[in-house]
Amino acid sequence: MYLLYSMLTAASAVLLAPYFMVQSFRHPHKQYWQNLGQRLGLRFPPELGVANSSAPGAIWIHAVSVGEALAAVPLARAAKERFANRRLVISTTTATGQAVARERMKFADAVFYFPLDWGGSVRRTLRAARPAVVVVFETEIWPNFLREARRAGVPVVFVNGRLSERSFERYAKALRLSGGMLDTFLRRVLNDGALYAMQSDADAGRLLSLGAPRERVVVAGNMKYDLTRPQGSALVAWLRAEIARSRRNPVVVAGSVTAGEEAAVLEAFSAVRQKWPAALLILAPRKPERFEAAAALVGQAGFRAVRRSSLRPDVTGGDSGGELGSGSDERSSVLLLDTIGELAGVYEIADVSFVGGSLEPVGGHNPLEPAAFGKVPVFGASMENFREIAASLLRDDAAIQVSSGKELGAAWLELLDDGERRIRMGKSALALVERNRGATAAAVQRIAALIAEPAAKA
Repeated sequence: MYLLYSMLTAASAVLLAPYFMVQSFRHPHKQYWQNLGQRLGLRFPPELGVANSSAPGAIWIHAVSVGEALAAVPLARAAKERFANRRLVISTTTATGQAVARERMKFADAVFYFPLDWGGSVRRTLRAARPAVVVVFETEIWPNFLREARRAGVPVVFVNGRLSERSFERYAKALRLSGGMLDTFLRRVLNDGALYAMQSDADAGRLLSLGAPRERVVVAGNMKYDLTRPQGSALVAWLRAEIARSRRNPVVVAGSVTAGEEAAVLEAFSAVRQKWPAALLILAPRKPERFEAAAALVGQAGFRAVRRSSLRPDVTGGDSGGELGSGSDERSSVLLLDTIGELAGVYEIADVSFVGGSLEPVGGHNPLEPAAFGKVPVFGASMENFREIAASLLRDDAAIQVSSGKELGAAWLELLDDGERRIRMGKSALALVERNRGATAAAVQRIAALIAEPAAKA
């Protein structure tokens, strides 16, 4: 079955090669071909292979993309401190995740791309990284990787594990259609994982029903509550000064906005502008390929887009050509955050917020990013990726759920008009974050137990 799986993935790669070739020209930032050598295990960043062969094995943390990379920062920092005598290496699957990892985890010894799931690629990468343990964020199951890691004696730990209903139904459907052929294979694959630390009872139950060994599945809470609030952002410092200079308020932050949501956000912001003419919108598309389209939509809505990338790197203002414009300007600008990794810090200056990927059927993005600053998350109905967190926020009257751009505008206006309610809800959101922290520390202890580290360090 492993041979058939490898043949199918290889065939898929060949069939998709023309698509990726076109995409590499359309979206150079995605680096489809530039990182192929790493994915094949043929070429690595120089720093990955500098460890002394007698040094203890590395801690390898894998985070697929931006969301996982941001969530991995507290664990990576804690692992670097706890296992000071071991190298810390970070892998990602996407180029945007790679950018965030390099920016937020500069303390790591190496950052590289996760290998394609073929035996040779995986073996070469394992030899280069020399891990004592591999820690995978959420539940990205790669059969050959798990098999080769087990053969090499390297435990693979899944942390912050999540298996949504949608993903579970796809697995279940595949198992039914296979007439039982895939059941044994999936059980064997899951048996290669050393530990599955799942976010909730529901996630654990779904994984167990797919065949994961019961003794290796634990409910460990959600590590996304342990997110660190970015401090000392040059962009935020510049924005504070520029907002004061141009008398722009209130500040509306729409983050992780996906395709199809920009128009709804701009509709909602237009409603805010009718009552608050000096309001400022900071619009952050989720994916770089939406930057151009979002800028065009801002213009079509009658606003002037100031792109973050047009500001000088240190955003000290002055002659950068990126002033926000005064609140009295009828075409007062929208700041388009066309960069990766700066959104989380910008929530600090928000008066009201929107968490994207939720008005469209995407599954939602992280509502804890504004909540960690005591800001009220407003999101749409599609929050499957953060179902428990969204439900907890709504239960504590710490968030608002909407279903359209019109409702989003109304929610923003309600919060802006009632400052006491906005502050009260923001405090509830922050309290929820604070009382659910701790999963990261528990994960570090589990990792220590697996690699037989001493219980405490001097």
